[in-house]
Amino acid sequence: MSLHIRRITSEDYPAWRQLWAGYHDFYQNNISDEVTQHTWLRIMDENSPVQCIVADSAKEGVIGMANYILHDSTWAIEPICYLQDMFVKPDVRANGTGEAMLDWLKAQMTEQGWARLYWLTKENNYRARGLYDKYTPHSGFVRYVVVNENLAK
Repeated sequence: MSLHIRRITSEDYPAWRQLWAGYHDFYQNNISDEVTQHTWLRIMDENSPVQCIVADSAKEGVIGMANYILHDSTWAIEPICYLQDMFVKPDVRANGTGEAMLDWLKAQMTEQGWARLYWLTKENNYRARGLYDKYTPHSGFVRYVVVNENLAK
């Protein structure tokens, strides 16, 4: 499959929205339209640290997306990249799309001088972990989350 990894454009909104919904269905998240719209606006804002790339297939159009955030760290001088969301259409998985997006981000890490690239996945997401383990060993960290009950809906 011929793939082109590129930064997202406003014309990609319908495809991104479909992939975004698929991502949250997979993780059984209930994301509001308000959060979805806010996320899209941040992706489109060139001053926002939230960015996105898409995997574009000449034959099938946009088949994958990766939302990522560049941020400061107390452990490095250079910025760090957090790959927050990555999703490939289920019917075209295992064709190298996820790998191509990770390779693009790794290349940007070198080109842009990011200190590191990192991501999280569910422990039982074995298919994705099979890909991720090719890049780096599991960090061994355990994630804890405290939710602001005043904002939880």
